[in-house]
Amino acid sequence: MYDSKLIIVVPCYNEQEMLDYTTQELLAVVDRLRRGGKIGEGKILYVDDGSRDATWSIIERLTRAHEAVCGLKLAHNVGHQCALWAGLEWASLHGDVSISIDADLQDDTQAIDEMVDFYNQGTDIVYGVRRERRTDSAFKRQTALMFYRLVRRLGEEIVYNHADFRLMSRRAMRALMAYPERNMFLRGMVPRIGLSTACVYYDRKERMAGESKYPFSKMFALAMDGITSFSVRPLQWIYITGFVMVALAIVATIYCLIAYKFSAVVWGWTSIMISIWFIGGAMLVSLGIIGEYVGKIYREVKRRPRYFVEKLVDGEDEKVMGRDFEP
Repeated sequence: MYDSKLIIVVPCYNEQEMLDYTTQELLAVVDRLRRGGKIGEGKILYVDDGSRDATWSIIERLTRAHEAVCGLKLAHNVGHQCALWAGLEWASLHGDVSISIDADLQDDTQAIDEMVDFYNQGTDIVYGVRRERRTDSAFKRQTALMFYRLVRRLGEEIVYNHADFRLMSRRAMRALMAYPERNMFLRGMVPRIGLSTACVYYDRKERMAGESKYPFSKMFALAMDGITSFSVRPLQWIYITGFVMVALAIVATIYCLIAYKFSAVVWGWTSIMISIWFIGGAMLVSLGIIGEYVGKIYREVKRRPRYFVEKLVDGEDEKVMGRDFEP
């Protein structure tokens, strides 16, 4: 029998269609774990990331109906990673172990039992890893594969086919809270903690209702954060790109001079070809990479708060939450 307190952290953004079903499923998980003696207590923490629909009013209704449900409303939409961070920060103060999962429950809740088993055996971090990506389009599968390979080639630790479905002990959560950066990519930050880890494999399900909150634009932005938040190798690649461009420019110069000598070409064509296609391209690529890093430095040095809490609801613990999360 174990008496640890489990907190399931669920970031939400415009999830009004899913919340009732999600609550029913997660309450069943908590009850199953408690009856099986794997945990002593369990709570579900919904983190409303500035939703524009009825998400928060539904969360308030659910907290009144179920003691095991509580809610954290952020004052503004800060993005999935910051919302998840807010939930983990609260969980590190009020629980022994947390499991983060998206509100759409495409991640298999049955895998939670195995995650908790690993925790009870002494594991600090347990990753939920997809066996396959059958529910994704061919384009998304290929781009995801390219991203994971690129991040690994950059020298970063990242778990392939793992998103943000993971278990973390209190020790792991508090270690994560020691990271001061504002440009967050939790999939890359958590492996850097270095505590004991394990993986649980599962099959991802189709979304039951609502729409995905991660269109291609957000996936691309997350990928850029993952690449530029942990590695300076893209800056080093600028040197390599520069040398390659110089070599190509030499070849192009020879070709253009030969074409100028033996062919009828328009006056000025040679110089335009060389300057536009090689030197201009190399400069734009280099400036773009440098600009990405400068932008991150700019956001970091301002040290703005990651989020502000507008409202907290939890029948049995409201005063404690309000004290710990006073903006």
